[in-house]
Amino acid sequence: MIRGLVRGRASAMAVAGLVVLAALAAGCGDGSTSDSGAAATTVSPSASASASVEPSMSPMMINPSATPADRIAGAQKSTFTLLSTRPAGLDGVSGTAWLAQNPTTGTTLTVAVTGLAPNTHYIAHLHAKPCSVDNGGGHFKFDPNGPAAPPNEVHLTVDADSAGASTATVTNARPVGEAARSVVIHPVGALDKRVACADF
Repeated sequence: MIRGLVRGRASAMAVAGLVVLAALAAGCGDGSTSDSGAAATTVSPSASASASVEPSMSPMMINPSATPADRIAGAQKSTFTLLSTRPAGLDGVSGTAWLAQNPTTGTTLTVAVTGLAPNTHYIAHLHAKPCSVDNGGGHFKFDPNGPAAPPNEVHLTVDADSAGASTATVTNARPVGEAARSVVIHPVGALDKRVACADF
């Protein structure tokens, strides 16, 4: 009976992880600044919190044991700029992103952000265009025809603490080269409301 309960819990966690990844893939769109994703924008902060992705569900979305990109020689550094699509109340968001690449160790992405809504969950993705073009455009993908999820994309969980700050790192086994042009932060549950972008 215990084995059945454990198996059922593991299945539920796997399904929840897939549901959140599907929502992430559907929510980012093409960088449009319209509010056409009405269903995505009506999720309350408490609902967003419940949609948090646990690292055990998607290990490619955060790597607490990884060396942060800002400690890797040759990492690119960029400052976040606010986007006009950000939700109300996030006018004070600021921070820095670092992107490190190596043929052996792959890609490391680190973001350090302040001014987010306290105790709220966000997601950062590498995007295919610079911030000045469609707010970063669509997600960067290693395989353009592949899935909109890690490891084909680089996603990073950004959980704001009680002061609205977060520092997080994610790794991917492959280097992104020059095809990833920016990183964009989105709220979970309102992914068309891009908060901030940093160019690489």
